[in-house]
This record gives sequence, C-alpha cells and structure tokens, in this order.
Amino acid sequence: MSVGLVVVSHSRKLAEGVCELAAQMAADVHLAAAGGTDDDGIGTSLEKIQAGIASADTGDGVLLLTDLGSAVMTAEMALEFLDPDQQKRVRMADAALVEGTVAAAVAAQTGKPLPEVLAAAEAAVQPAAPGTDAGQAAGTDSGTEAAGTDAGTAAADEASGSWTLVNPMGLHARPAAAVAQLLADLDAEITINGVDGKSVMMLMTLGLKPGETLSATATGPDADRAIELLGAEVRNGFGEM
Repeated sequence: MSVGLVVVSHSRKLAEGVCELAAQMAADVHLAAAGGTDDDGIGTSLEKIQAGIASADTGDGVLLLTDLGSAVMTAEMALEFLDPDQQKRVRMADAALVEGTVAAAVAAQTGKPLPEVLAAAEAAVQPAAPGTDAGQAAGTDSGTEAAGTDAGTAAADEASGSWTLVNPMGLHARPAAAVAQLLADLDAEITINGVDGKSVMMLMTLGLKPGETLSATATGPDADRAIELLGAEVRNGFGEM
C-alpha cells in the first residue's frame, strides 16, 4: 500500500489528465480524479471529492491536491465531513496542481509516509540555487570526469561520476522519475547537474537531451552506491533502449 492522491480540479478533463500523467511515473499509487461538477460542468463537487478520498484511502493516508480557490474551499468542506480517525490520515497540499501531484506521486511510489509525500508536493516548484543554470548542458563544471566514466571517491563519503545520455529522448519525465525513485532511500545527498537528484521536478527542469552529459556528486554513507546505481541506469538508457 501507499499514500493515495486525490486531484481536485474545476475541470473533469484536467483532473483526469493530471492523474494520467502522474500514473506514468507512479504506477502503484492510487490516483483519484475529482474534477468538475456532478454533471461534469466546470466547477467542483463535494460528492466527487468524498468519493475520491474513500477510494484512495487504503490505510496509509490520502493527500488532496487542488487547482483554484473554490476547489480548496470544497476540499476543506470534504475534510470536515470525515470522521475523526480518517481526518488524521488525510491532508491537503498547498502546491501547484501538476508539479505537486507528480512529485507527490513519485514520493508515494517509493513508500514515503504521508508527511513526506506532502512535503514533496509542496516543495515541487522551487527556484534554482543562485548562480546555478539548471538548464545548461552538463559536464562543463571543473572536477568532473569525461562523459561515460565513473569518478573515484574524493573522500570516504563522497563520490562523483559523469555519463553521456544514450536513450532517445534524454532526461524527460519518466527517466527523471526513475532516477528520483532509485535514489530516494539512499543515505546520501545527491546533486545532478546542480539540482537535487532526489527531486523529480528539479531533474525535469534540466531538459537534458540525448548526447548531453549527466554529472552527479554524492555525499554521505551511501555515496558510492548512489553513483554506482545512477551510472548503471544512465548507461542502460533508463530501460528505453
């Protein structure tokens, strides 16, 4: 089981589309679309949200993600109608609908508990660190090795590596999710081309294309393992070859 997600939108098609997108990266997570009014017009439905919560609540908790203001109000009303025990395991995220849902779904896919899934959703849209060009091609930083090679550890708890992307579409949404899930439980801080390697949304901002270089640095007890796993995933073309 995992945390379930309910996507609340004024549009049935929008809610269903966001769920469809997130499902590509989190196949085992229950995603419930609660979009539109009861007759599928533009608006929100208390009954649809309640039904979504009921279907998504498998015991590990439910996270609600909403689009516009009145969707928040209707979702809050749905929370008020829950019994006290269920209220304890249902939360609503203050997050961008698409980015928050994708980030939350990836976190839930890795088995994260509700507080961490909520945090992932709310941290999904972040500015790049000052002086960092998240979209620039990798491999231009000093200290990285040539593409296609693994660097040795710089210290007992540090490791780095650089590889050329060989899959046909580069680091698009699905490979970004695969990388984030692969690294999620490792005891290491991992930076990939200047962004958090455990954040699917930050990885997607890189826009790395086939033939460009993915460079990673890891620090912590699992640093070597992180670089080993990441290198194998990149060389395997993220399973798309």
